[in-house]
Amino acid sequence: MSEATTPKEQEPPVAEAPAAAPPTPPAKPASRGNGLVVLALLLGAAGVAAAGWSLWQLRSLEMREQQQLGQLQEARSQTEALAQRTQALDARLQQLPGVDELDARRRLVAQLQGDQQLLNQRLETVLGASRQEWRLAEAEHLLRLASLRLSALQDIDSAEALVQGADEILRGQDDPAAFAAREQLAKSLEALRATVNPDRTGLFLQLAALREQAAQLHALNPTFVSSGGVLSDLAAEGDGSSWWAQWLETLSQYFRIDFSADQNIRPLLAGQSLTQVRLALSLALEQAQWAALHGQTPVYRQSLVQAREVLDAHFDLQNPSSRALRARIAELLDQPIEVAAPDLSDTLNAVQAYIQHKQSARERLERDAPAAALPTVEEARP
Repeated sequence: MSEATTPKEQEPPVAEAPAAAPPTPPAKPASRGNGLVVLALLLGAAGVAAAGWSLWQLRSLEMREQQQLGQLQEARSQTEALAQRTQALDARLQQLPGVDELDARRRLVAQLQGDQQLLNQRLETVLGASRQEWRLAEAEHLLRLASLRLSALQDIDSAEALVQGADEILRGQDDPAAFAAREQLAKSLEALRATVNPDRTGLFLQLAALREQAAQLHALNPTFVSSGGVLSDLAAEGDGSSWWAQWLETLSQYFRIDFSADQNIRPLLAGQSLTQVRLALSLALEQAQWAALHGQTPVYRQSLVQAREVLDAHFDLQNPSSRALRARIAELLDQPIEVAAPDLSDTLNAVQAYIQHKQSARERLERDAPAAALPTVEEARP
């Protein structure tokens, strides 16, 4: 169909269109238009995506540039800090002494170390010797004290503990030269352990209890037992209810008629006499206590015999307290209080010999120490 056609020529086909089927060719231009629109949309989306990607790349580039700028600034600050440290090190290096001065100082330090080593050796020698001297002097003092306890008090337990302490001190020396002294100490310890040790402390306390009991003794008042005398016969003649019978009964309590003249009559103790007798008995028991503690057998027995004599002379044995006290004194009279203490003189001499040996060895060491220490100082000097 050309552009020269008129409207009249076009009308018949328009009237006949309802009777015929719709033509298919006009659909092709519509599909082509849709494809163009889709293509245009795709191109627009691609352009938008390209623009977004470009924008993202630009932003990432800007961020990288900022990071690089930050790193560059940090590197500059580190460089400045290193420069400052380098300057400080240079300043310190300039302040350091020279080679000659360093050699002189090194020689002085070596000399000082040598002198200090010598002084340390001397100090250790003096302190060690003093400590050993103190310990050995203590061991000797313990042995002297043990010997004194044995000779004066016969105290076996205390002497054994003191000798044991001296042996512990010698064992702490760890010296083979102390073998002879420790051998004597072992012999003394075995001798002390084999010695019979009476309980003198318990005996002292028992005598103290007897002293308290003696302070409470009372004389037994004698009682008159009527065996049918004149007064009794007169009282028997009455009816027992008269005043005469009562008077005779009262009178018989104050007057006694004893026809046994051959028997000894012991006077009653009262007041000051009784106090003096109690004091004499207490003093005798106290002397026995002292003798028991000090192991004086003759004094101990003499004191108990004296106490028994005072008790027999002034107190009636019919009194149960007096009779019990006398029996107890007789039991304690035969108690052994003296022991055969071993002699510690040999042990003391052995320890003194060991102490003298240690002193001579230390003196020789002190004489040889300066000569041995001088080469050490010279070797320390370059």
